[in-house]
Amino acid sequence: MENKTIFDTVNSKTAFGIGFVSAILMVGTLGFIVLGGCFLKGDCTNLNGNAAQADDLAIAKEEAPAAAQVAADEPASIPIVSSTDHIRGDENAPITIIEYSDFECPYCSKFHETMVQVMEEYDGQVRWVYRHFPLSFHPNSQSAAEASECAANQGKFWEYADKLTENRASLGADVYLSIAGELGLNTTTFQSCLDNDEEETTITTMYQGGIGAGVTGTPGSFIIDSKGSATPVKGALPFETVKTMLDEILAE
Repeated sequence: MENKTIFDTVNSKTAFGIGFVSAILMVGTLGFIVLGGCFLKGDCTNLNGNAAQADDLAIAKEEAPAAAQVAADEPASIPIVSSTDHIRGDENAPITIIEYSDFECPYCSKFHETMVQVMEEYDGQVRWVYRHFPLSFHPNSQSAAEASECAANQGKFWEYADKLTENRASLGADVYLSIAGELGLNTTTFQSCLDNDEEETTITTMYQGGIGAGVTGTPGSFIIDSKGSATPVKGALPFETVKTMLDEILAE
């Protein structure tokens, strides 16, 4: 009996199809072996000259946030205290506490109480500098800051600031005018100042100064000693904590 192969029992078209499929399977198998080997070695860059460039791009994207973080951690620049600042206490006191604050912030209200106590117990040793840092998600913080500046134009900033803090939960146009009348301000001049946003630039300048100093939330404060060294005070620290910090500075 004559021996026949499979190709002897099929027609030419079928034989071609079988050969074509076999060739594809062989190429696929060879490619799988090559790719598998390079992945096991951890280096497939020879298969594609652009792979190394893609890796470099990915690394650059990952390193970008780290570089930004380094920049953010650089020493902050706190605007120096000047005659335009609101200063409470002895202007020649050896210690200065600069507070960036928001009249609608509940934590600022608590820290305001702490600072009032500091001024009472460290009379002549500490001066308190108040600067505005209205937060965008507090709808009345900007207008309250402007109202306090309109009061400052009539020499009543601190008295007005104390009243705003007491009325933190009900800030608004009626409250601003009511406090102005209570403090004996010229309400017509006060209202004109507020209606015309005459102190908007003042608030913006203080806010930008706070950003430059590294303030990210309120209250954001700095204790500055007689040598000019600044210690950040983040949040509404209680009086006892601030007292410890002050005593350590005064003991140096």
